[in-house]
Amino acid sequence: MTDLFRSVAALRLGLAWLGALLFAASGVMLTWEVVARYFFTRPTIWAAELSQLCLIWGVLLSMAWALEARRHIAVDALVSNIPAAARRWTEALAMVCVAAFAGVTTWHGWAIFWDSWARGRTTGSMLDLPTWVAELSVPLGFAMLFAQALAEIAKAFRTDWAAHAEGLHE
Repeated sequence: MTDLFRSVAALRLGLAWLGALLFAASGVMLTWEVVARYFFTRPTIWAAELSQLCLIWGVLLSMAWALEARRHIAVDALVSNIPAAARRWTEALAMVCVAAFAGVTTWHGWAIFWDSWARGRTTGSMLDLPTWVAELSVPLGFAMLFAQALAEIAKAFRTDWAAHAEGLHE
């Protein structure tokens, strides 16, 4: 089982790095678009759409890492001051909610992707990319988020929340 956890952790980290590279690629494309448009009066037909695609994939592939690293937005003014035993349960309940949302989104996202794949839908833009290229990121990203939320439920009961709360107040 430890090998499975290590494999999932490696996948999560690899997807986060891929997301970071996609963010960088988006920045390069948009910079090129600005240069091409304003300095050479030759706008591209691809930069805006492809950079948007990179941002979508980058965000969705990085969600599981962000959850594990506690980089998502959290309002913890109340829960950071409750006893450690109660904190375990509130943390686990929050992760159950994340897992439920991610599971439903994965399920419906897959259905949307599959429908676009089967029908051959395209963006209708100048590039006319297949819509499934963007839509596939939803079930993949949320499936990883679902798996990470399940891992965080288990972690909620192993974490020393009293020590964690002390670290937050320093």
